[in-house]
Amino acid sequence: MSHKEIKHCSFCGIDQSVSVPLIAGADGYICGACVLLAHQVVTNWSRKKELAQMQGDLPKPAKIKAHLDQYVIGQHLAKEILAVAVYNHYKRLKHESGDAGLGEFDKDVEIGKSNILLIGPSGTGKTLLASTLAKIVGVPFVVADATTLTQAGYVGDDVENILVRLLDVAEGNIANAEWGIVYLDEIDKIARSPEQQTGTRDVSGEGVQQALLRLVEGSHVKLPAKGHRNKDGGDTLMDTRNILFIAGGSFPGLEKYVEKRLVPTNSAIGFHAAVDQGTEKPSLEDMLNATQPSDLRKFGLIPEFIGRFPVLAPLEPLDVDALIQVLTEPKNALVKQYQQLFAYEGVELMFEQDALVEIAKKAIERETGARGLRSIMEQILRKTMFDIPSVDDVEQCVIDADVVNGAGDIRLIKKDDDKRRQQAGQS
Repeated sequence: MSHKEIKHCSFCGIDQSVSVPLIAGADGYICGACVLLAHQVVTNWSRKKELAQMQGDLPKPAKIKAHLDQYVIGQHLAKEILAVAVYNHYKRLKHESGDAGLGEFDKDVEIGKSNILLIGPSGTGKTLLASTLAKIVGVPFVVADATTLTQAGYVGDDVENILVRLLDVAEGNIANAEWGIVYLDEIDKIARSPEQQTGTRDVSGEGVQQALLRLVEGSHVKLPAKGHRNKDGGDTLMDTRNILFIAGGSFPGLEKYVEKRLVPTNSAIGFHAAVDQGTEKPSLEDMLNATQPSDLRKFGLIPEFIGRFPVLAPLEPLDVDALIQVLTEPKNALVKQYQQLFAYEGVELMFEQDALVEIAKKAIERETGARGLRSIMEQILRKTMFDIPSVDDVEQCVIDADVVNGAGDIRLIKKDDDKRRQQAGQS
C-alpha cells in the first residue's frame, strides 16, 4: 500500500487538513492565513509608496511650529501640542506602512492615535491652525461643521457624510483618504443642554456625539452611495483608524465650571461664614489651561466622546498687542492685503500705530477675536476704495485713530504737479 504524501504550506509549513485547505501553485502550496498575511504586506507596500508620494519627508515638530508661526500669532502652547500630536501620528503611519517587513514591528507594540480637542474663544485661530497643519503634512483635509450634523434617520447631514467629503478631497483615492485629517468645527454646539430632559431625543446634540464615536475611535464605516462605489460595484468601506480627528469649539461658559472647581464657593452663612478676603478671580486664559475632562462633561459632552479626544489644546484669548500682530505680521495679514489692493491703483496705504490700536480695541469690544478685524477694516476703507479708482492724483492714504473712531476722514495726499506731468508724458 503506497503512503500518500501529506501536502503542507510552503510558507508556514502547516499540514493540509479538513480545517486547513491549501491553494496549489506551480511549485508549492499556500494556506489561507499566509494569503491574508501576504495581502496585508503587499497593501502596506503600496500604501507606503502612496504616503511617500503624498507628503515626502515629514517635518520635525519644531519645523511644524515654525510654519504655524507664519500664519497664526501667539498660541505657542496649542502649536506645540498640535505639532507633537501630528508628528507622532504620521510617524506611526510611516512605521506601520511596511518598514518592518512582515509586520513584526507592531506585533509587540501597537501605537494608538491621539485625537485633539482645541478649546478657545471665537476668533483665536482654531480653524486656521487645523487648515495650516493640513498644508504642512500634505494629506487630504476637510472641515466639517458639527452644527449641520444630526442623528441618523433625521433631516440633516449624517456623520458619514464627513468621510464622503474627505474622499472627494482625496479625488476618490480611498488609501489617501484613510490618512487624512478631519477638523470638526463648532463641536461645543453639540453638547447636551443642561435643561434637556432625560430620556428625550437630542437629535442634534448627544445623538450626534453618539454617532461620531464610531468614526473617531476607528472602525470600518460604510459610506453613503452618492457616486462612491468600488470597482466591483459594492459599497465603499473606509477604515477610520488612521484618520486624525481635530475638534474645535469656543465652549462659552466653560470657565464657570473650571472656576467652580478651582475656587470652591463658601456655602456657610451667618456667624460661620468666612470673611471674603477679595481673592482675585483666575483669568480666562488660566481657566482654559486648567480645563479637565470633568469640566467638559459638566458642559454637556458625554464621557465616551471626551475620552476619544485625549489631547486638550487650550487657545488663549487675544489681547490688543496680539491683534495688532495679527493685523501686521502673518503672511496673510490684513494690513498687507489692503496695502496690496491699494498698490494696484498706484496708491500707498499707511496705518498709524494709534489706528491699529483702536482697530484692535474695537475687535475686543465686539468679542469676535481676529475674525472681526476684516469687517472693521472694510467699514473704514469702503468709501475710499469706492473713490480711489476714479481719481488719478492721489499718492497716499493715511489712516489715524480719529478715522477708526469715526471722528475724522482718511487723509489723502495728492501727487505733486511734476510727478503728474512725468506720468502723463510716460503714458
